[in-house]
Amino acid sequence: MMKIKLIPTSNSIVLSVPDNYVGKELEVLIYAQDEVIDGKVKKSGNAAQYKGLFTKEEGERFHQYLKDSK
Repeated sequence: MMKIKLIPTSNSIVLSVPDNYVGKELEVLIYAQDEVIDGKVKKSGNAAQYKGLFTKEEGERFHQYLKDSK
C-alpha cells in the first residue's frame, strides 16, 4: 500500500506506479485534508437543509425514484 500527502502546485498530478502494482486493479482517492474528521471523509451537504421542500407524498415518490434508479 502507498499513501502520499502532497500539496499540488497545479491542477494536474502524475503518478508513478511501482512495478508490483502493474496489472492490478488500483483505487485512487483524492480529497482535501480539511474534508476529513476522525479518519473519515465528511459528506457534503446536510439533509436537514431540505426539510419542508417536498410534501410527504412527493418525498415518498422521490425516495422510490431514487431506490429504483439504483
